Amino acid sequence: MTAPKRTPLFEEHLAAGAKMVDFAGWEMPIHYGSQLKEHELVRTDAGVFDVSHMTVIDITGGDARAWLQKLIANDVAKLGFEGKALYSGMLNETGGVVDDLIVYLTASGYRMVVNAGTTEKDLAWMEKHKAGFDVTLTVRRDLAMLAVQGPQAIDKVCALKPDWAEAIRSLKVFQGMPFGGWFVARTGYTGEDGLEIMVPADEAPAFFRALREGGVAPIGLGARDTLRLEAGMNLYGHDMDETVSPLEAGMGWTIAWAPEERDFTGRKALEAQKAAGVAMKQVGLVLEGRGVLREGQKVVVDGVGEGIITSGTFSPTLKHSIAIARVPAATGATAQVDLRGTLTDVRVVKMPFVRNGKKVFE
Repeated sequence: MTAPKRTPLFEEHLAAGAKMVDFAGWEMPIHYGSQLKEHELVRTDAGVFDVSHMTVIDITGGDARAWLQKLIANDVAKLGFEGKALYSGMLNETGGVVDDLIVYLTASGYRMVVNAGTTEKDLAWMEKHKAGFDVTLTVRRDLAMLAVQGPQAIDKVCALKPDWAEAIRSLKVFQGMPFGGWFVARTGYTGEDGLEIMVPADEAPAFFRALREGGVAPIGLGARDTLRLEAGMNLYGHDMDETVSPLEAGMGWTIAWAPEERDFTGRKALEAQKAAGVAMKQVGLVLEGRGVLREGQKVVVDGVGEGIITSGTFSPTLKHSIAIARVPAATGATAQVDLRGTLTDVRVVKMPFVRNGKKVFE
C-alpha cells in the first residue's frame, strides 16, 4: 500500500481539529468535531471544503475543441464565452460513465476538473483517445482548490478580496473567472450558492486561515456527502459508474444530442438504449418514519420489479431519511425498501430534496 497523499492544507486541517480519514488515497478531514453542525452551517451561513484532492487538467492545442466534442457527452461548443462551464459524463463505448466532470472554456483552451478516485483511470483513458489529435493535457498539481459554500459564502469571500468583489458578484452560476494565478467559479456540490476557488498551492494555507478568521467554518467530507445527497447530486462510483448509463442515472440532461453528426464516444450505445426503452431510472426516495435508507438496500416496486439504493442517509435538514435510487422505469409514486428484512413503505419523489436551505419536493 502506498501512503495516502496529502493536500497543501493538511497541516491546516490538523490545526483546526480535524479527524482525518483515507479518501480515494488521500488523507482528508471527515469532520472537525460535528458533522451535523458543519452541515447546518453550510445550509445557513458559510463553510469551506478542501477539494484539492480533485484533479485540474488544462487542455490546449489546435484540436482541443474537436477532441472534447468526441470525448464527452455534453458539447463544449455550447461554451459561448471564456469562463463558462458545463457538466458532463465521459462515457465508454457501451454508454457507461467513466467519470463525471466539469469543463470551463479558458483563454488558452479548456480546463477540466475530474474526481480524485478516478484521476489515474481518466488520464489513461484520455491519453488513449487523443491519438491523432493535436491536444496537450497539463495536470495542474500546483493548484489547490477550496469550495466556499452557503448563503453567506460569496459575501464572506468578497470581504476578504475587496478588489475582486465586483467581478465575483457578477459571476452567474456555472461561470468562472481568472484572477492572476487564481480561478474563481460560481459552482459547488451542496445545493447552496457559493464558489469553487483554484489557488496556487503555496498560497492556499494562508487563504484557508483567512477564511476561518473571516467567519467561514471548515467543513469535512461527512457533511459534504449529506449536503450533496440532499441536493440530489450524484457521487461517482455510487450513483453511477462504468456499468451505468447516464440515462439511468439522472444525467440525461447532460447529453447533447444535437448536432446529430457529433459522434461522441458512447453515442451509439445510448441511441440504442433510447430506441429499446431505457429500463431503469433515477429517483429520490423519502422515508418519513423510523429507519435509515442506506446504499445497497433493495427497492421493491409491487408488480413492476426491483431496484437499488445508490446513496442514502439521514437528512439533517429534513430530519428524516432520504435516498437516491435506481428503479424500474415504470415505478410510480410509491415503493418499498428492504430494511433488515422488513419491506418498508417509501415515497418516490423528484429530486432535489433541498435547494438553498429549503425542502423542494412535494
